[in-house]
Amino acid sequence: MLTPAGTPYTHAARDHLWMHFTRHSTFEPTDRGGLGHDVPVIVRGEGHTIWDSRGRHYIDGLAGLFVNQVGHGRTEIAEAMARQASELAFHPLWSFAHPRAIDLAERLASAAPGDLNRVFFTTGGGEAVESAWKLAKQYFKLTGKPTKHKVISRSIAYHGTPQGALALTGIPDAKKMFEPLVPGAFKVPNTNFYRAPEALREDEKAFGQWAADRIGEAIEFEGPETVAAVFLEPVQNSGGCFPPPPGYFERVREICDEYDVLLVSDEVICAFGRIGSMFACDDFGYQPDIITTAKGVTSGYAPLGLMLASDRLFEPFREGTTMFPHGYTWGGHPVSCAAAMANLDIFEREGLSDHVKENAGLFRAALDTLTDLPIVGDVRGAGFFYGIELVKDQQTRETFDDDEAERLLRGYLTPALFEAGLYCRADDRGEPVIQLAPPLTIGPAEFDDIAARLRSVLTDAERHL
Repeated sequence: MLTPAGTPYTHAARDHLWMHFTRHSTFEPTDRGGLGHDVPVIVRGEGHTIWDSRGRHYIDGLAGLFVNQVGHGRTEIAEAMARQASELAFHPLWSFAHPRAIDLAERLASAAPGDLNRVFFTTGGGEAVESAWKLAKQYFKLTGKPTKHKVISRSIAYHGTPQGALALTGIPDAKKMFEPLVPGAFKVPNTNFYRAPEALREDEKAFGQWAADRIGEAIEFEGPETVAAVFLEPVQNSGGCFPPPPGYFERVREICDEYDVLLVSDEVICAFGRIGSMFACDDFGYQPDIITTAKGVTSGYAPLGLMLASDRLFEPFREGTTMFPHGYTWGGHPVSCAAAMANLDIFEREGLSDHVKENAGLFRAALDTLTDLPIVGDVRGAGFFYGIELVKDQQTRETFDDDEAERLLRGYLTPALFEAGLYCRADDRGEPVIQLAPPLTIGPAEFDDIAARLRSVLTDAERHL
């Protein structure tokens, strides 16, 4: 029985639940050398609001984990899942198909750009990225270019936790405990214009061309005959929402075509309206060879990921005994596919893509009001996906050292934001940032509310350094 204080849940969580990316010492009692904090236990959601076991409510400013596009409490999605479970709870896609996977694959292929007509289902984004790298390797082996196996991604970029996806990830601290990783992954500069080389800080397009050309340089250095694919997020998540400069993806596409390298658009976060369109590559006007995505496809009501591949990449698999020897038990789970179909029904019926496009500027404007605070260095992002970079000195862009960042982010901001009724992310993969990616259903009133809560917390931040 749960008491009003939520004690049974918090104690059981502390003693038995191994949480992801979590410092468990935070929740250990002080007599064991911990900090003695209770584990926050979220028990309910409705719209853009979540409640904890103590009855307090919060704005879900991160859509769970960049996931919940249509908001919490959508009973029609739950009902679609229940109907599917009662009809066919499970069957794998290993040489068989089921109606929901077929329906969803057709729907996604119809919405995807160009000839991305083949849908390979996984259970999450890291698996989708893993699948894309494996497909790129096999495709080139099947087409007479067996030495093309290397991949290029960007500094600080996060692409997942499986061994291959982790090799693509550009965050050293995320990888060092698990090395050696899959060999063959190389890094190039990201598109953080705020931290661009000083000579390029006044010309965003020139910076974009410079950053794109580093990809061509890396391909040349490794040898075009060895490079299979470039993995890029439309808006890079880690580091705090780096949008692409004008002309960046146009130049990247030219480079990939020149060297016969596949362009993978990693849209695990950015697809399904997060930037505006169903697929964010459309927002920025480029045609990838593969899209990897997950999260928003079901709005988090069930786990599902996928890889969308072009007809060209599927062509070698049409003949003889050739197959893609890869798969997941739960990939394309019938109940997850039913959740995705209901989620996309809501997305289309309520015009959430148009809503994001019409309101993104207002969200950005609300966050831009925070730039009068000395600690706010930069506000950046696109759609309903923004990062606020925090600095020690606004004029010089001086950042915080490791100890200061630790005190600022974990010692103050994370608990203070939660106390202020705002669930979001205070992160230091790269420079210290606050990230926001709320459900796509919110509007101007919520933008102003989020900005007001951030102002209250950030105004008091310097006192805690």
